[in-house]
Amino acid sequence: MADLYVQLQAVLDALPQMAAMIHDGVPVQANLRWRQFFGDDAALGSSREWLARVHVGERGQAIGAWREFLQHGHAPAFECRLQDEFGAEHWFEVRLGSPGAEVPLQAVTMTDVSARRSLRHALEESLDLQDRMLDASLDCIAVINIDGSVRHMNRSGCLVAGLLLGERTFGMQWTDLLPAAFQKKGQRALSMAGSGRPARFAGQTGAEGAQPQFWDNILTPMFDGNGGVNGVLCVSRDVSRQQQAEQRLRIACEIDELTGLPNRRSFNRRLRNSLQRQRGRSGTLGLMIIDLDHFKHVNDTLGHPAGDHLLRVLAKRVAAQVSGTTTVARLGGDEFAVVLEDVAGEAELLQIAGCISLLAESSVTYAGQVISTGMSIGCALYPRDAQEPAELLKAADTALNDLKANGRGGVRLYSRRLMAIAELAANQRLKARQLVRDGGVVPHYQPKVNLQDGHVVGYEALLRWPSAEDNAMGKACLLDEAFRDYELASRLAELMHLQVLADICAWQAQGLQVPPIAINTAPVEFLRDDFAETLLEKLQRFDVDPTQIELEVTEQVLTDRGSAFVARALGLLKEAGMRIALDDFGTGHSSLAHLRDYPIDVLKIDRSFVARMVDEPSIRAIVEAVGKLGPSLRLDLVAEGVESASQRQILIEAGYRIGQGFLYDQAVNASQVAQRLRRMSMA
Repeated sequence: MADLYVQLQAVLDALPQMAAMIHDGVPVQANLRWRQFFGDDAALGSSREWLARVHVGERGQAIGAWREFLQHGHAPAFECRLQDEFGAEHWFEVRLGSPGAEVPLQAVTMTDVSARRSLRHALEESLDLQDRMLDASLDCIAVINIDGSVRHMNRSGCLVAGLLLGERTFGMQWTDLLPAAFQKKGQRALSMAGSGRPARFAGQTGAEGAQPQFWDNILTPMFDGNGGVNGVLCVSRDVSRQQQAEQRLRIACEIDELTGLPNRRSFNRRLRNSLQRQRGRSGTLGLMIIDLDHFKHVNDTLGHPAGDHLLRVLAKRVAAQVSGTTTVARLGGDEFAVVLEDVAGEAELLQIAGCISLLAESSVTYAGQVISTGMSIGCALYPRDAQEPAELLKAADTALNDLKANGRGGVRLYSRRLMAIAELAANQRLKARQLVRDGGVVPHYQPKVNLQDGHVVGYEALLRWPSAEDNAMGKACLLDEAFRDYELASRLAELMHLQVLADICAWQAQGLQVPPIAINTAPVEFLRDDFAETLLEKLQRFDVDPTQIELEVTEQVLTDRGSAFVARALGLLKEAGMRIALDDFGTGHSSLAHLRDYPIDVLKIDRSFVARMVDEPSIRAIVEAVGKLGPSLRLDLVAEGVESASQRQILIEAGYRIGQGFLYDQAVNASQVAQRLRRMSMA
């Protein structure tokens, strides 16, 4: 028996666990680990010795297991905390039982599981933290098995799917949780992610009649250590607010805030779509561009709120006037557009446009005041006038511009003739820009002569430039359109004035007696209220006396916008000693009030009257009437375009003193003028 105990002790000491042999409930033999933990003195004490070391939290369980062990010889294993002899606590797995029938003792083994418990606790905390992190996310997150079943889902996902949060039992098919309308899209995305490729699809939830929720679903494959897919991570994000913001932005980008009509961006898209539909069914489409007449005057006199009110009212009237497959849009400012699909032809288009133009005639009131305006409408037809949206717009705009240039109001249908006029105007502006850029302005001078004796009494400076054709000189009449553009007219005039003044200085430096030189002005040159000051500053810079210059203006200058600026400028120039000539008299809106209200010194009757007066008695009567008017108003009279002796004689008889035209000389350059002045001084 002693040998048995010795052998048993050796076996016990070799064990990595704490172990003790029990006899009648009392430890009678303990291994080295047991003694080291409990201490030699307490190692073989009563059961109460080691049970007293059990943490109070597990002590009841330990005592219950010990009692069962004593009664039946075995008990379930359990875990508890035990204090060592130094008071430190360790977790142990305790097993109570008999090692075998051949051993007349029972055994207690205690395996230190502190490290395992710590690892398990850390793992549990990590998993719990992950769950809490997933649950904290507003996104719906699901882990899906390869077979499509749900492995795990966070709190947000459960709420959206309608699952009970307390149960958290999964295993259902993921696609079954999706709305029926999106299950096929979800299955395709899941199959793609299951094959190792990320997938994405848009979804929507919400009961009928309720505010829908929009979802962005991203499915990402999950790979194992061997590179195979062992699951799919699905993140579904609620993008409803983003959708709403995009919708508001889309509306803001495509809807005019003031009128509620489509804006230019939206209009261009709708026009393209309309043209595509018409191509598909070989239909005809009508386009109108509408411009409000004198809209700036409304803003200037009644204020911008009144102008805004007018735009809103007319926008509603135009939209109500047309129906069916029609687009009414505000292109910007006071410009609108109407697209009419399936029109019968130009007759129907003009009829509808005419009805729209009458809408502005119905009174619009704002703050008790009546707003008066009108409409100018340019029209074009697809496919007759153009095939593409940009070209169709260009055609309608060309018709509108021609209408506005010739008096405004009404309807104008595009024609090839209008495009030819527009292209000519564009070419004139291009040529003018080239002249400005290259500094190619060359003044030529046409003499003004005494009709009685042919003596030169002055010169008119005319704009010319070198022409590539036969080394000729281009004529300013080919740039009429350029002189309607403020910037071009101002820059051309600047070059012309500087060159003319330089020529005068050169002639005077040669000791020549220089007669008055007439220079022309375009109406737009007066739009800045500094024309007189600028011109006088140039004269001073070149040391040219203002009496040496005669300024020619047309009747259009006196009636166009900025006429107040014109009156002021002419008054300043007149005070400085400059003579003012009214050019092309009789071709504009002639009014004797102009001769009364403006400081006019000279009347120049237009060449068209001179050319026709020989054969047309009515025209001759007009020429003679002006001839009698001049002396009574103390105005000098000049006749342009004198080309025959018969014309000269009629003019003399009508009281004209000065004339110019090919009968006497054509326009010549500065050196030729110097030669003529030199001959005059020697005569």
